[in-house]
Parts: sequence; C-alpha cells; structure tokens
Amino acid sequence: MKQFTYKVTDELGIHARPAGLLVKEAAKFQSSIKIKNGTKEADAKRLLNVMTLAVKQGNTVTVAADGADEADAVKTLEAFFKANL
Repeated sequence: MKQFTYKVTDELGIHARPAGLLVKEAAKFQSSIKIKNGTKEADAKRLLNVMTLAVKQGNTVTVAADGADEADAVKTLEAFFKANL
C-alpha cells in the first residue's frame, strides 16, 4: 500500500467540481483508492463518498492506494491534488 498526505489549500475545499475530477482520475486505476479526512474514510472512485467527507480548506487528507498500480495511482493523484486543491 502506498499513500500520501495533503493539506487542502483551495478556499472551497473539495467541492463538487474538483470532487468529480478527482473521481475520474481515481477511476483510471485498478487499485483500491481511499481518502481519509479525520476519522471519515471514503472510496475515491465514488463521488458521493468523496463529498460526504466534507473536506474544507486547511484539512489534511490521506490518500492511500492498494493494488497492482498503486505507485502510479499515488503519483498521479498527488500531482492532481497539488494542481487542483
């Protein structure tokens, strides 16, 4: 399992538009991808799950990938977070 943490800097947090883009990015990988915000955890491939995390600006999230392409998934999603959130 590979993972990274990221402090959200977007003033709106992970709202609908970037959450949708995030789900599309995560869906490209075979690995299981989870996002954790505090005690809540969600499947990164499901939009409603990501939205229920209610990630706000300043929250630190942990993204973990487990599977055949976990290294690529973590690398790609970390770049996505830096560019969009």
